[in-house]
Amino acid sequence: MKLWLDDLRPVPYGYEGAKSVNEAKKLIQEAEHNGIEIEALDLDHDLGDYADQGGDAIRLLDWLAERGTFYPVEIHTANPVGRANMERILARYWGEQYW
Repeated sequence: MKLWLDDLRPVPYGYEGAKSVNEAKKLIQEAEHNGIEIEALDLDHDLGDYADQGGDAIRLLDWLAERGTFYPVEIHTANPVGRANMERILARYWGEQYW
């Protein structure tokens, strides 16, 4: 499974879409439960009206790091500060090879 987390941009072909962190967590947990490989997480940072449903996408990275589940991550946010913060988490917990 490839997961696209974004509140505004259309979901690319071949991806499962989520608009909130809570929705993304649910899709990840369902995939794990069903033995579906998680190939990539492609994340926006700012989730607008959906931020009240789990926070901005950086909270998904926090949750994954706490669990020790380090799936490959791409970031497609236009927010430079959000991107830098997400990249710091990835560098710290994922290491450079995963993103």
